Amino acid sequence: MVDNLDRCIGLVLDELKSQNLEENTLVIFTSDNGGIRRVSCQDPLRAGKGSYYEGGIRVPLVIKWPGQIEAGTVSQEPVINIDFYPTIMEIIQKDPKCQELDGISLWPLLKDGSSAMKRSLYFHFPVYLQAYRAGYDDGRDPLFRTRPGSVIRQGDWKLHYYYEDGKAELYNLSNDLGETNDLADINPTKTKELLGKLQVWLENEDAQVIFEPNPLYDPDFEISQINEIQSKTGQSDKIH
Repeated sequence: MVDNLDRCIGLVLDELKSQNLEENTLVIFTSDNGGIRRVSCQDPLRAGKGSYYEGGIRVPLVIKWPGQIEAGTVSQEPVINIDFYPTIMEIIQKDPKCQELDGISLWPLLKDGSSAMKRSLYFHFPVYLQAYRAGYDDGRDPLFRTRPGSVIRQGDWKLHYYYEDGKAELYNLSNDLGETNDLADINPTKTKELLGKLQVWLENEDAQVIFEPNPLYDPDFEISQINEIQSKTGQSDKIH
């Protein structure tokens, strides 16, 4: 698949060049999610496709436009795929049909590296996703890749919030890219700050966060299933 992707992209770029369209074409290479951990580990990033951890939501991004974007430049500015629409609209000098956009134009950043994007990034995914390979997906627990939750990233700080138990997880990506050290309990001030901003965003966006309890839910059965998987995979941290 990687070889085929590389070949096909090469064909497109070669065709643009052969038709003298290379300097008049903006090319964006990216993805909608990280790889499936069963076949493509994102180490040192945690987890993979369908997860709120960096292995699921951090994706490649390469933008090419000869004569407009300096080749070989690298930016560490966190951006998100919903920024592409306002970026393209600014480049072609058209007003977006919708005046209230979630994303912002990246053109100033691409053109000369200037950045004034002091903003938070939000992710909202209130669903369950089954495990690809129970015990090896490196998620919150081995039963699911994802449980209903939301995420806010502000600078290097990243907070996960899960709706089933109201639990927050806090990480600093500058020194913990693998999200292995949960700082929520030892940094309650930052946790409260980010959780408050996340809740304001959810309310402003009228995000769906209502869940009906499952009357057949058996917590003892769930715990037994988690412990059984951890036992089979050699993990020692049992849940009681």
